[in-house]
Amino acid sequence: MGSSHHETEGLKRALSSRHIQLIALGGAIGVGLFYGSSATIKLAGPAVVLSYLIGGIVIFTIMRALGEMAVAEPVSGSFSSYANRYLGPFAGYLTGWTYWFMWVVVGMAEITVVGVYVNYWFPDIPQWVSALVALVIITAVNLINVKAFGEFEFWFAMIKIVAIVGMLVAGLAIIFFGFGNGGEAVGFENLWVHGGFAPNGLTGILLSLVMVMFSFGGVELVGITAGEAENPQRTIPKAINSVIWRILIFYIGALGIMMILFPWDQVGAEGSPFVQIFDHIGIPGAAHIINFVVITAALSSFNSGLFSTGRMLYNLSLQNNGPKFFGKLNKASSPSRGILFSSLFLLVAVFLNYVVPEKVFIYISAVATVAVITSWTIILLTQLKFRKARTAEEVRSLAFKLPFYPFSSWFALAFLAMVIVLMAFIEGMRVALFVGPVWFVILYVGYKMKRN
Repeated sequence: MGSSHHETEGLKRALSSRHIQLIALGGAIGVGLFYGSSATIKLAGPAVVLSYLIGGIVIFTIMRALGEMAVAEPVSGSFSSYANRYLGPFAGYLTGWTYWFMWVVVGMAEITVVGVYVNYWFPDIPQWVSALVALVIITAVNLINVKAFGEFEFWFAMIKIVAIVGMLVAGLAIIFFGFGNGGEAVGFENLWVHGGFAPNGLTGILLSLVMVMFSFGGVELVGITAGEAENPQRTIPKAINSVIWRILIFYIGALGIMMILFPWDQVGAEGSPFVQIFDHIGIPGAAHIINFVVITAALSSFNSGLFSTGRMLYNLSLQNNGPKFFGKLNKASSPSRGILFSSLFLLVAVFLNYVVPEKVFIYISAVATVAVITSWTIILLTQLKFRKARTAEEVRSLAFKLPFYPFSSWFALAFLAMVIVLMAFIEGMRVALFVGPVWFVILYVGYKMKRN
């Protein structure tokens, strides 16, 4: 197949296995798990664990499809580059710009979250100031070099992991030994006595899948790191194969413990479910601990997002799908122009902190969900073409294959189509079904103008 050297030239392979593992892990754990899980629980009840298991299987399929291509052709820009090569220039253009758009939108939400939770400690500091400080610091980290980004993301992700592991251990101690409950083991009956395991039936489970898939957005970041990984043939498969275990432990484990400890309709009624659990066993300052963790989770997601926007604009430039201006690297081999361009757009979030109404977060979630599902769909379609473009001998020599190809690919594509349809039945999510087509039309017009 064609060489991808021109798409990695200049970028330094400075991300170690330690960095890649934690970037992949950080991408799968966002603010949604700490505070956003309550909305999903309201829809599915205890069956939320089933929703995350189903969503996790689909995500694992998408990640293995991406991994098959990333190990064979490790480039920065990842799926945009593969789409450009195997589906055509417009697919690469649409994927790259949509993914950039997604992370700019998510970034707006994340730095707003930082402002909100810093305000919890320091109510006199205006929200927009905290958001601006977060934007400046994370932009500076991304401009230094890729290793600085990797180190920040390593420690950001580590804090999230320690918090979740602490919650798992504390929850199990309450369930089996009665810690904080007078020594009386809690038991498992909360899973079925409050209206049953699936109190809202199949409808509740199906509708919950929309927010479940939104919460997994960012897990594909591991593909973006391929162009700067020290040993992509070893580190990328290791990171991707561990995705399913991370989902089982961190999402299904954490939510399962919440469902066992509390009636499902009380989870999150008094703030974060995590605060409820830490309060239950008498940990002092539980709300402050979780507040710190949520700020860290938001900064982690924003750090990863800004990293990916810079790389995506750099790769779009190399594909001739974006301005040549973004194809230049700074002295630290960082795509600084793309990073600064994205940061400029993110200043809008600082302004929105003056005027943003409560419903804006659900609108942002909806638009980001459509954008990430578009990216996942193109990953799966590209992998189908990627396989067909290879001889039987070349397929046998692939180091990291998608299991059950092509059935797994088509199953995942059908699932993503179902999620888009389900969005039409959720108030607040419907807006994305109008914004999405408008965005695609804008991109198509821009692409045609560029080609003429």
